[in-house]
Amino acid sequence: MQLKKRNEMKRICYALALMMMLTTGCSDGKGKEKTAMEEPEEEPLPERFENDDLPKAADELFNDFVYYFASNEQLQRRRIMFPLKVNDEMVEEQEWQMEPFFMNAGEYTQIFDAPEQRELANDTTIDKVFIEKIFLAKDSVRQYAFDRDNGRWQMTGIEDLRLKDNPYATFLAFYQEFASDSAFQQKSLTDEIEFSSPDPDDESAMMEGFITPDSWEAFAPELPQDSIYNIVYGKQNARAKEKIFVICGISNGLEIELTFRQERGKWKLAKLTE
Repeated sequence: MQLKKRNEMKRICYALALMMMLTTGCSDGKGKEKTAMEEPEEEPLPERFENDDLPKAADELFNDFVYYFASNEQLQRRRIMFPLKVNDEMVEEQEWQMEPFFMNAGEYTQIFDAPEQRELANDTTIDKVFIEKIFLAKDSVRQYAFDRDNGRWQMTGIEDLRLKDNPYATFLAFYQEFASDSAFQQKSLTDEIEFSSPDPDDESAMMEGFITPDSWEAFAPELPQDSIYNIVYGKQNARAKEKIFVICGISNGLEIELTFRQERGKWKLAKLTE
């Protein structure tokens, strides 16, 4: 899904789609600041260490903390509240196996109800966060709970839930079909999809405009299908008529944002930002 690999195709697609776009233009400034989880500036922790010496900044923002937590087994064990409640059982430290979360995949996803909800990821007062691994094909969700106590993040519990009990169950059912069925995806597009992306000829500028469903295939990003991760910072609003689905690279700056809105009770893709 690297954007650079698609630049040649985009040059052709932009030329073909130009007549169909209602408006186009480029901003003078750099593209929007990425909020993807990036590797911390500090040197990575050694594989084994004597003290829990995470940089203070890593405990301020959960995104920074989870990078270390998912990358270092010794730190992970130190930051789990053992015995850990996993559903109705208690797991002792010697039974625990390293959980890398999405680090092996190189990207993670987030779902928001509104643009302003994204700012919660930068809120240093947040003291409870959930990581959800959503198994779309299995209709289940594994939810990892994290709490910050005395300035230190810790995993405090794991719970397996049915997908239908998730606040976003209806949207997730839609997303699964949208991501895996090209015909359904085509039917789930608005007549004009708001679009913005780095200019293929000048990555410091943005191209903005609208694309139509008949040119969607040229712009459609690759979407995760079988399972996705979601980091939940605040309360999820099941009744929200908008969902912002974001694919975030861990260390490569990748960020793809799809905005879906309900129209007459059906979800439709209304905006794509790369």
